[in-house]
Amino acid sequence: MKKYFIAVMALATTSLTFAQEEVTLNIPNSSDSRVITTGLPFMLISPDARSAAMGDMGVATSVDGFSQQYNPAKYAFSEAKQGVALSYTPYLTRLVNDISLSYLTYFNRLNEFSAFSASLKYFSLGEIVLTQDANDPGVAVKPNEFAIDAAYSLRLSNQFAMAVAMRYMRSALRIEQVDQNANAASSFGADITGYYQSEEEAYNDFNGRWRLGFAIQNLGPKFSYDDEGNDVFQPTNLRIGAGFDFIFDQYSKLGVSAEISKYLVPTPPIIGDRVVFTDVGGPDGSGPDGLFNPDDGDFQNDAQLAASADNVILEGQDPDVSFLNGVFQSFGDAPGGFSEELREITWALGAEYTYQDNFAFRAGYFNESDDKGARKFFALGAGFKYTTIAVDLSYLFSASKIQSPLENTLRFSLTFNFGDGEYNEY
Repeated sequence: MKKYFIAVMALATTSLTFAQEEVTLNIPNSSDSRVITTGLPFMLISPDARSAAMGDMGVATSVDGFSQQYNPAKYAFSEAKQGVALSYTPYLTRLVNDISLSYLTYFNRLNEFSAFSASLKYFSLGEIVLTQDANDPGVAVKPNEFAIDAAYSLRLSNQFAMAVAMRYMRSALRIEQVDQNANAASSFGADITGYYQSEEEAYNDFNGRWRLGFAIQNLGPKFSYDDEGNDVFQPTNLRIGAGFDFIFDQYSKLGVSAEISKYLVPTPPIIGDRVVFTDVGGPDGSGPDGLFNPDDGDFQNDAQLAASADNVILEGQDPDVSFLNGVFQSFGDAPGGFSEELREITWALGAEYTYQDNFAFRAGYFNESDDKGARKFFALGAGFKYTTIAVDLSYLFSASKIQSPLENTLRFSLTFNFGDGEYNEY
C-alpha cells in the first residue's frame, strides 16, 4: 500500500478514474519504453555505400547491384544482363575492430520482363573469450547472424514491376556457455515490393523521369531465442519512396529522392499497477471524506482497498498476437494515439549527381523521432565506375545526442556488371 500512496501524493504520472464511491489509480512503470524492438535488427542495416550515402534509402532510387536489400523489383529495369555486388561495413569501430556486416548479392535479368536475384547477408560480433577466472585460458565463441534469400521480379507493364523474395534467417547471438537454454533462433520471411519508373519526359530546361517504390519487408512468423517460448517479431517494416531525375543533358543528371518507413509490429503498451479503492465518501473521490483531499494533500482514513493488479496494460493493446495480426494492429495501437503513430515513421532525403555515368556524388539525411530511437544523421558519398566495375564509398555524421554505431565509419562496396547496356531502358 505504501508505494501506491507515495505515487499519488507526488502526483507523478498517475491517472485517476472516478466513479460513485470508487476510485481507480493507474500507476505506470517508470521504466516503460516507447521504442519498438524486434529480433534480427541487422536485417534493416543498409549494407551498401550508395544507399548509406543517401540516408539509408533505396526503395525508389534507380536500379543498382544492391537493389535486393530494398526493392528487387528494380532489377526488371536493369540495363545490365547480370551483376555481382559485395560490401563490407565495420560496426562499432570506436569500441572494437572485429564487428562487421558483410553482404553479397547476384542478379540476372532473364529477359525483357523478368529477373532473378539472390543475396547473403552476414553479421559478425567478432570473437568473444569466455573465462571463469584469471587463470582460465577461456573458450572463444563467435556469435553471428545471417540471412539468405532469393527473389523473382516481373514487369507487369512497361513502367511497373513487382517482386517477391523468400528468405531464411538464423541468429546465433545467445551463447550456450552463458545460458544453457539459449538456442540459435531461425525463421522464414518474405518481401513484397513494387517499382514504377516513368518514361523520360521533356520540360522547359531539362528532361525528367519519375520513380516510385514500395516494399513490405521481413513478413513472417515470430521466433524464439530460448526454450521458454518468449517469441519475438521479425523486423517487419513498410517502405514507401518517390524520386525524380533531372536530366540536364547526355552527360549530367541529378536524382532527388524521399522515403518514409514504419515498423509493422505492435507498439509496446504502457504497463503498470492498477489499484481500486472504495468507500471514498464522495461522487468524485475528492470531497471532504474522499480518498484524496487537495486542500490538505492527505488521504482520508475511510478509504478501503478493493482490488489491485501488478504489471497490467494501462494504455495501448496487447502485443502478444500473431505476426499477421501485428501488421494490422501496428497502425492504431500506439498509447499516444495518432500523434504517436506519426512519430513511429522515419523519413529520409537524398540526392545523387552523376556525370557521364562514371562519377557520382551523393548526400542524404535520415531522421527518427527522439522517443522512438533518436537516429539522426547526415551522410556523404561518392562513386566511380570504370568499364564493368563500380566502386562506392560513404561516410556518416551523427546529428543525434545518441551516438550511432556507424558514426565516423567509412563504408565500401563493389559492383561488377556483366552485359552492361544489353537492355535499353533510358
